[in-house]
Amino acid sequence: MGRARTIARRSFLIGSAAIAGGVAFGVYAAKRPFDNPNLANLPDGSASFNPWVIVDSEKVTLIAPHADKGQGIFSAQAALIAEELDIDLDQVEVSFGVPNKAYFNAKITEAAAGFPLYDTSPTAERVRGFLGGVVKLALPAQATGGSSAIPDSYDKLRKAGAVARETLKLAASQQSGVPVAQLKTEKGAVILPDGTSLAYTSLAGAAASVELVADVVLRDPKDWKIVGKPMQRVDMAQKSTGTLTYGIDFRTDGMRFATIKVNPRQGGSLNGYDASAAEAMIGVDKVVEITGGVAVIAKNTWVAMKAANAISFDWGEAPYPAEQSAHWDHLASIFDDAHLNAEARVEGDVEAAEGKEVVGEYKSPYIAHAPLEPLNATVLVTDDRVDVWTGHQLQTMLAPQVAAITGHDPENIHLHNMFIGGSFGHRLEFDFVKQAAEIANQMRGTPIQMTYSREEDFAHDFPRHITMGRGVAKVKDGQVNSLDIQIAGQSVVRSQMGRLGFSLPGPDTQLHEGAWDAPNFNLPNLRVRSYLTEELAPVSSWRAVGAGPNVFIYETLLDEAIFAAGADPVEERLRLMGHDVSVKVIEAVAEMCDWNGPNVGENRGRGIAYGFSFGVPVATVVEVSKSDAGIKLEHVWMAGDVGKVIDPVNLENLAQGGTIFGLGHAMNCEITYSDGMAQQTNYHAHEGMRLYQCPPIEFRALENSPKIRGFGEPPIPPSAPALGNAIFAATGERLREMPFNKFVDFV
Repeated sequence: MGRARTIARRSFLIGSAAIAGGVAFGVYAAKRPFDNPNLANLPDGSASFNPWVIVDSEKVTLIAPHADKGQGIFSAQAALIAEELDIDLDQVEVSFGVPNKAYFNAKITEAAAGFPLYDTSPTAERVRGFLGGVVKLALPAQATGGSSAIPDSYDKLRKAGAVARETLKLAASQQSGVPVAQLKTEKGAVILPDGTSLAYTSLAGAAASVELVADVVLRDPKDWKIVGKPMQRVDMAQKSTGTLTYGIDFRTDGMRFATIKVNPRQGGSLNGYDASAAEAMIGVDKVVEITGGVAVIAKNTWVAMKAANAISFDWGEAPYPAEQSAHWDHLASIFDDAHLNAEARVEGDVEAAEGKEVVGEYKSPYIAHAPLEPLNATVLVTDDRVDVWTGHQLQTMLAPQVAAITGHDPENIHLHNMFIGGSFGHRLEFDFVKQAAEIANQMRGTPIQMTYSREEDFAHDFPRHITMGRGVAKVKDGQVNSLDIQIAGQSVVRSQMGRLGFSLPGPDTQLHEGAWDAPNFNLPNLRVRSYLTEELAPVSSWRAVGAGPNVFIYETLLDEAIFAAGADPVEERLRLMGHDVSVKVIEAVAEMCDWNGPNVGENRGRGIAYGFSFGVPVATVVEVSKSDAGIKLEHVWMAGDVGKVIDPVNLENLAQGGTIFGLGHAMNCEITYSDGMAQQTNYHAHEGMRLYQCPPIEFRALENSPKIRGFGEPPIPPSAPALGNAIFAATGERLREMPFNKFVDFV
């Protein structure tokens, strides 16, 4: 862990409360399992050993409750269960199951404990355990986000499979008279000593009446047959043939189709409208009012969208600055004690540190989520119940939101969670579901599928928060001696949770995430402060949340300081790094690219950046070349450590896809406001990386970390600074503001 670190008192408010109350707070209740939701409607002759495994006479069903938005968690969850159940993935049916508090995510709050995730000291682990108990008792949310699905699933799903396996063996023992110790399992069957095979499906009825075997031993990783090996996703055939049903593909009898028009100034009012032209169009059923706007209901989505565009509106003003320049001006004005969110990290004394100063200001813009599948939800409201078909990341929190609109009891709201065609954070919001519920509530008895147009999706996105960073580095005797970093931005957590009616006091750790927890323990002087405003556009979680912009600030300033010191970017990062797992990650990426300095020929350069986010250290090297036409990305190398690799193929896909996502947005993407409205209305103005621009991306996975971690977001943070540092090495131009296409052309 390196030398002791001093973290500001305000950052420990939650942790201190946990330490003070952890011994007495609901220990028994926090450990007691929730009831198995599968038992409520379990047919005779079927067995469910826990919330994740169901066996009947025909099939074995595995419940994979985390939402799959393209990251492959649907298959990963099934693999973890199947590994211990001793069954092949092609022998099972996998289902999202029904939303239930039994599937609560205890890992999603780990970052709120006030300790960096590389800190595995007894105190840190105690606080995290306490917070997990708080989540279970106070808000047992079934949630997918924060790269927490794999950490949340790893132990409990393997145990679920092992419990089912051992209980099936006990049923086979009672049926055959053979002691359990003499029984084995293989490919979905219990094997008797004489070679007789008893399929799990044949044992379902007997297993339903035996006592669960809760005391189980998990397999040693060296004996794994599925986990850790290259595997095909269980949804691969459906995705390859176009037969997988996403929310937008759902159909049912009697369905009508809708779209919306809501004030493009987020949170602004609807003063009036004229829908006469829309209502006269063939195929239009009706136009109804919803919160902040109207909805058009029609025979199909295309007709609904054409009609919506025929409506004239009188919109109210935006409750935030109308022009983008005012957003930047406001951020520039809040670097003061009145807006201090937290003095998150203090090492040594940056004021007294000696050396030549390097000063920089860094900007990260608003960015849209812009998933390929536009936001959509299908809702059927009857007098007795409400059914919702959509993909969502906060399944158990959806029912109260819909119930408040329809007047039903929350237990009569039924979510059928579906595959998601991209989210990047927007499917943590409820705006689109609530709008669909408002429409369906006015059309009771008729299923309504509401779909955003692409333009509406952009106009009503809650984008990544805008960030401004200011840094002062000091270099002395060829080394970096001090970093003083200030970060100004919005509270993603307060904005997002405020829309759900939650008030969250205290500092927002996401505002300095990725900077305060950088494990540069050998840097003698380091200070990280964050400043908070709530007076700008509403924002939400965007892939990597705070770590994305903050690693850009930290690693760009550090690279500038290393250059000023005349040191090598890899060697100096290794010298500063006091975290062994991270050291190995940097060494790995340097070996992969055969690092020999940032300058690799005329008009050609390499940049390296390191990021620690969601418990995962990642190092990225980007190589670029410069020509008269512009900057070309030549090659990317990346190394990361997730502790244990569940599926090496999927992990590599996440590494490559995340890198493309991070680089493309750094190159080209931003949301700007004019007259209170987002100026970017579609992909042509918010353009990711083009196929011809994509370089080869090599990835190496390390497994030195003591804890297993997720990898959906960690590739993002180092991508932008690595690219910016490479462009500096090739051109001598330092880029301190994204998107980079404001300053250079890309080819």
